[in-house]
Amino acid sequence: MSLISPPPHHDIYSIEDLAQLIYDLKKANKRARISVKLVSEAGVGTVAAGVAKAGAEVILISGYDGGTGAAPRSSIYNAGLPWELGLAEAHQTLLLNGLRDKVVIEADGKLMTGRDVAVAAILGAEEFGFATAPLVTLGCAMMRVCNLDSCPFGVATQNPELRKRFKGKPEYVMNFMLFIAQELREYMSMLGVRTVDELVGRTDLLKQKIGANKIDLSLLLNTDFADEKISYTNKNKYDFKLSETLDERVIAKKLKKAKTIEIDIKNTDRSLGTAFGSEITRKYGDTLPDDTYKILCNGAGGQSFGAFIPNGLTMELRGDSNDYFGKGLSGGKLIVYPPKGSRFKAEENIIIGNVALYGATSGKAFINGVAGERFCVRNSGAVAVVEGVGEHGCEYMTGGKVVILGRTGKNFAAGMSGGVAYVLDEHHHLYKRLNKELVECGELSEQRDIDDLKALIEEHVAVTNSEKGRRILDNFTDYLPLFKKIIPHDYKSITAAIEQNERSGMDRETSKIEAFYQLIHQRQEES
Repeated sequence: MSLISPPPHHDIYSIEDLAQLIYDLKKANKRARISVKLVSEAGVGTVAAGVAKAGAEVILISGYDGGTGAAPRSSIYNAGLPWELGLAEAHQTLLLNGLRDKVVIEADGKLMTGRDVAVAAILGAEEFGFATAPLVTLGCAMMRVCNLDSCPFGVATQNPELRKRFKGKPEYVMNFMLFIAQELREYMSMLGVRTVDELVGRTDLLKQKIGANKIDLSLLLNTDFADEKISYTNKNKYDFKLSETLDERVIAKKLKKAKTIEIDIKNTDRSLGTAFGSEITRKYGDTLPDDTYKILCNGAGGQSFGAFIPNGLTMELRGDSNDYFGKGLSGGKLIVYPPKGSRFKAEENIIIGNVALYGATSGKAFINGVAGERFCVRNSGAVAVVEGVGEHGCEYMTGGKVVILGRTGKNFAAGMSGGVAYVLDEHHHLYKRLNKELVECGELSEQRDIDDLKALIEEHVAVTNSEKGRRILDNFTDYLPLFKKIIPHDYKSITAAIEQNERSGMDRETSKIEAFYQLIHQRQEES
């Protein structure tokens, strides 16, 4: 199937958004080191300072010269600057702002030799990323067809026949890295430096080549900070104060005694349920049945309510919620509806913020009310029912099902390459608001679509007591012609091919691979 690669990060529009994401990830796994990758470009130092203040533990400065073979040519040849420029700026800016002791700086972007590592360390890096060179040692010949599943050397492919050609061994990468380390030691010996820690930030060890003075490298080779000692191990880490959150103070303790609890929440309770969800995953994986644990919440949900929650955890909210509701939903169930006694019509009022269910992979969400903009962006497997959405709904969606029982904003289904959306088009505005580049729009003609739609609305009404959902069910034959099915062209073709292959006796995985190649062959014939 076609896919926008890489899709934009529509959950991040400011340093505050990035800070929220870092907080979400820390609650999802408090033992993890949170790393933020920044492209080397002018002004990256300012962004790096914001990232350090937000609590990230690693800042990766990535140069323009790396990238996968699946990346668009426009990105490969036109995005970013050499890692040396971004690395020097980030290191110096963090020192100027007293933030260098909070983070580790990593550099990558086609590091190939021990000399590259030495220069990166001198400019401020403490960690070093390798990708292209180790891949070459494993047999990659840089054909740049990673996205076509046709790698002739069996490196970047799921095709079992092509994978038989792979000749790489772990020892090859180990040997390469030993050569890198040996060359680095030789350079350090020549420079009179005993440890990598002593090398970090020592710009006084770099000199501009004679005859290359037409280029002003004074900022890059600034020696004002050469005497600063950078410790790799003794970092002054950011305190997220996770022990003070509701997850650890209340939820984890109460749910040890009872499977269902009820709590009052405020919009300052961010990423609620995420930490407890991570404990469930750590202990049970994805083996728990639905509704094993249930949290009933009253009040206003903060940013990232129910982010990343797994199988077995249900969170029900009587109230409303801020942005990022259900971000990265991973098997859990989310239910939200207005408090009892509310006088407004739920179907006409926003109840959750922007970027709900961003990057969701599985699970269900039932929302008795309207969602903000960018609903279900990059959803790849979750099922959701909502009573209206703002602009850019289902953008870059690759899987899952979405039922919308009301209006949609502009640019619906932009970049949508998978999944299905059923939209109630009462006012016949959908076609004008739909981004038709990758999708088709039509009535529900197949019985299984009708059955799916009705079952999801029934479940929505059962858990949220939705008035509009009940009205639709009571008059289902009248409402059915008003529903439109939005499905990507390629997704429709490939799912039909998978079903046909399975009927002919193939197993599920073989059917998928064969369907993929059928689509590729069809595209080649068309071109």
